[in-house]
Amino acid sequence: MTEKPENPAFDPVLGLVEPHAGLLTAPPDGQRLYKIMTIENLLRSVGGGYLYFNQVDSYKDFPSADPNDGEQLGRDRASNAATRFEKATDFSAADYYDHSRHRTYACCFSLEDSDHMWSEYANGSPRGKVGIAFDFAKLRAVINDTVEAGIGLEYRGARCKQIFSVNYGVVEYIAWATARRNVTKMVNPILYTYIKDDNYAKEREMRISLSAFGLGRYVLADGTEIEFPPGLQLGFDFRRAVADGTIIEIIPGPGCDRDFLRDELGKLGIMALDSDSAT
Repeated sequence: MTEKPENPAFDPVLGLVEPHAGLLTAPPDGQRLYKIMTIENLLRSVGGGYLYFNQVDSYKDFPSADPNDGEQLGRDRASNAATRFEKATDFSAADYYDHSRHRTYACCFSLEDSDHMWSEYANGSPRGKVGIAFDFAKLRAVINDTVEAGIGLEYRGARCKQIFSVNYGVVEYIAWATARRNVTKMVNPILYTYIKDDNYAKEREMRISLSAFGLGRYVLADGTEIEFPPGLQLGFDFRRAVADGTIIEIIPGPGCDRDFLRDELGKLGIMALDSDSAT
């Protein structure tokens, strides 16, 4: 490796639309995606006009979380750590992968409307939970347009350049503790974002990732270094999505306070639930 990773300032590598599509397996057109949410989180997202992306190294705060989400494989780490940058010998490939993981965010969906997803996610709300069914092709188009527009990240009131690339892929489930991916060459860090232990295979996950380049430091015009937050909000108009079929169905789940949900969505301009039967 020849790049210098820790230069004090650099022209930021701008985000791209699906730069790693050839390395990932996206669902086919016509595929439905399902997202299980608490009613409160859905209403916040609709009212705020966003999809929420979690930092992949911060999934630790609920029982079914994967602590290794997005991490380089355990059996890859030793050889990654032994691989050093020519101009920065104190910085290894393992460090690069850790930096990349910290700068990567995911919005997660399931390919199936399954009992497993309903039981494992969005628990603990007094108002219950709800499922959102998306048309993958339409959702992809909307998000790509948003990222391509380069609206960018607002950080502590300052507008930044659009540094996040968007990618889509079905998660690959493997025996995480024993698998290796760097046997013949170093792998692109995006691959680790789409690998999980086979203990999580029932999730049938498809995820959308937002990731920034794992080398160097990102700074504002005044020299303030950006600290990557635990979550990002990507602009998304739920009202428009319902109207144009990007959102196919809103599914009341177990314990759902249907009257409250219907009334609150109505106040936000979404006039009806598309499904009237709980899962």
